[in-house]
Parts: sequence; structure tokens; C-alpha cells
Amino acid sequence: MNKSSFGLIGLGVMGRNLLLNVADHGFKVSGLDLDPKQVIAMQSERLEGHQLEAFTSSDDFITSLASPRTIMLLVPAGAIVDQVIESLIPKLDKGDLIIDGGNSHYLDTERREQFLNSKGLLFLGTGVSGGAQGARKGPSIMPGGDFEAYQRVAPIFEAITAKYEGEPCVSYVGRSGAGNYVKMVHNGIEYAIMQSIAEVYALFRSYGFSNTEVKSAFDRYQKGRLSSFLIEITAAILGTKDPEGKGELVDNILDKAKQKGTGKWTSQNAMDLGIAIPSIDMAVSQRALSALKELRVRLSGNKPNPEKINFNTLVEKAEKALYASFAIAYAQGLQQISEASKVYDYQIDLVSVIKLWRGGCIIQSRMLGDLATSFEKESILHLFESSHFKSALTEAVEGLRELVLSGVKNALPIGTLSSSLSYYDTLHCSDLPVNMVQAQRDFFGSHTYERKDQPGIFHHNWSL
Repeated sequence: MNKSSFGLIGLGVMGRNLLLNVADHGFKVSGLDLDPKQVIAMQSERLEGHQLEAFTSSDDFITSLASPRTIMLLVPAGAIVDQVIESLIPKLDKGDLIIDGGNSHYLDTERREQFLNSKGLLFLGTGVSGGAQGARKGPSIMPGGDFEAYQRVAPIFEAITAKYEGEPCVSYVGRSGAGNYVKMVHNGIEYAIMQSIAEVYALFRSYGFSNTEVKSAFDRYQKGRLSSFLIEITAAILGTKDPEGKGELVDNILDKAKQKGTGKWTSQNAMDLGIAIPSIDMAVSQRALSALKELRVRLSGNKPNPEKINFNTLVEKAEKALYASFAIAYAQGLQQISEASKVYDYQIDLVSVIKLWRGGCIIQSRMLGDLATSFEKESILHLFESSHFKSALTEAVEGLRELVLSGVKNALPIGTLSSSLSYYDTLHCSDLPVNMVQAQRDFFGSHTYERKDQPGIFHHNWSL
């Protein structure tokens, strides 16, 4: 009897959809979930012609797999991943491969790889982006770890992933925890872009424009250089009616955002590396601030009435602001990945990362296609160095500047847009006021300083 070439543990919506995707492409697959309801759901969703089995028994699941076994985990990140791995080890043989497809912390991935390698088992920490719909129709996949292990599963991943101009949105990301690291930063970029879009939406609404009018603006953006998954779903959200019959649904959603940790991890790690990602940092902070709903209600007062503005003028300025914000979020995330690759010896190819983000994932956009070309042809280290983007970004930043000024004037919470602008201005300033900071540090703590006019380390005996 032919055995399954791919097994998956965790048959929630994401797991079921991914397994159906693999089965769609002619692979024989097996699924495992200890919850009988999930197994029944899996069996009911199986299509005619699928070579797919689902089990509640781990022994039956293991027996159904061809050796060397390939088993992917789609279970919640954290202790559960370790528990599943521990339960599998006694049942596996040397050379079997375990793939963690959840949002695990990259340090956990490094630890698990070392542990499993000591047992003669292979391990890949693999970021998967695209949500439940992407898992079914084609996600973006970011595998990291042992290259030979990746080669074993590559035919399956290349078959099921999204395609961009015929190219699979998957490639070997790098060694050890690189896959989960890149997915972590992907999510950080996602935070920044989502918050930037939300702040632009808030500006439109503050000027009194309806959701229908704002939707028309985002529909227009989707047809141009801002074309992306997040712009597309924003337009759809703005056009969605409340099932309770109370206008548009978005107006009745409580303004308290939740988070699962990847954005926070991105900010924490950037601090450790000494990399500035203020747009991502502020987007994470904005979610934390949103949780303080009761305090915000108590402190809120009358806002100034904004001056009248022509709708088409605002649409144009907002388009430029969003273009700049997208580019700046990508720039920050890519610089962080580049630095981490050096520090952790991940050996990440930035061009490959950009290419696998062009389709299937949450941050996919038309801009990433241009970005891939720039990084590939120009050998640049930072997006702002790109000759392809320079003129377009310079113009777009002025639109961002006008929108930020408008938001500040009208006392609107536009922290991410303003952080993006500050980041851009700071990197385009040859002289920063941190000379004063260095003098202050030397004054109170004898921390020393360097001089502009001569080499060396200096200390001054300051006095009041």
C-alpha cells in the first residue's frame, strides 16, 4: 500500500486548508488531530480524488507515513510545540523530518533544531503567511534550517505556494532560526503597514468623508502602484455592511487591537541589534495604547474642527503618504533582517526574501516586485539608496509630510505616519543633534565623546 509523503499535525482551519492544498497537487497526505471534531471536519472537506487520510491516533498517523517521514506542525506557538515534538520522538526514526509551521520565536527554533539534531532527526522552522485563505489557495513559505532537509520538502512547498509571474513564493531562507526570524520581521512590517493605512483612514473620516467615499479612494489605490493585499482588504472592509443593520460594520468594531507577539518580538530584537525601526515600534505601541480604552475615553476632549479639503486633493496626498509609508516599513524590516543575518550567521539572501514576499503573504504588494529588481541589480544595502525608488520616494515623502502636518494640526493619533516621516528625515540628515546628547552623557557620567576634527576618545571636565 502506498504511504503518505506528507503528514500534518493540527487540523484547525489553517491546518486543514494547507493539507487540502497539498492534496490538490497530487500528493498523498495524512493529518492528525486529537480532537475528533477536527478530524471529522477534515474528512468532510476532502474532495473527490484527494489521497487524504485523517487520524486521532498518533500511532496510526505515524504508520501511514512513508520513510523517511516528513511531518509538519501547525499548532499554537510555545509549549505546545515542544509537547508535540516530545510525543513524536519515540515514534520516529533517524532521518525523519519535523517542520514547525507556526509563529515560533526564532530562539525556540534554534533550540529545537539542536535538540532534534542530537536525536538524529531533521528540523525546519518555517514561516507561513497568508492566513487560512492563503493556506488553501497558496501561501508564502519561509523555511529555515538544514538545507538538505529543505530539499526534501521543496517539491511539495513549491507546488502549494503562491506564484508570482510563475515563480513559487518559497525559497530556502537560511540556516538555523532564519525562517522564523524572517516571518517575525514580516509580521513587524505588517503591523506598520496596517497602522499606516488605519491612520490614513482616520484622516479621511476626520474630514467628514463617508466610508463609501474612502472606499472609492482605496479602490483607486488598488489599481495603481499601491496594489497590495492590505489595500484590497481595506477597500472590502469599508464596503461591508453591519449584519445587525447598523451602517457599515467597521464603524461598530471596538477600537481595541489585539496582538500575538511577533510585532513585539521584532521591536525587542531590533533594540538588541541596535537597528532603528520606529514605524514598526510605534505600530506595536499603538496597539498597546488602543487597549487603554477607558482611559482614552476619560481623557478625550473636543478636537479642533478640520478645515475643508477637496476630496480628490486628499486622495492624491494620501496615496503619496501610503506609498512612502509602505516603502519605509519595508526598508526598516529589510535592514533588520540584513543585520540579523550577519550577527546570527543566518546567511539570508535578501533578494530571495523579497521575492517570496511578492505573493501569498499579508504584506504582498506591487512595490515588492520593484524592490526585488532594485536589490538584485543595484547591490544596495538600504532601500533609500535605490536609484529606482529615489525620485518616486522623494515626491511621496512630501505627500506624507503634508498629511502628517494635517494630522498634527487636527490632534489626530498618527504616530506611525509621523514616525515614518521622522525616520526618513533623520536618515537624510548629515548632522544630528546627538552631539548634545554625547556632551550630556560625558557631563554627568564621564562617558566620553569623539570629535569631528580629530580622531580619538575625549573627556572634558565640565562644570556648572
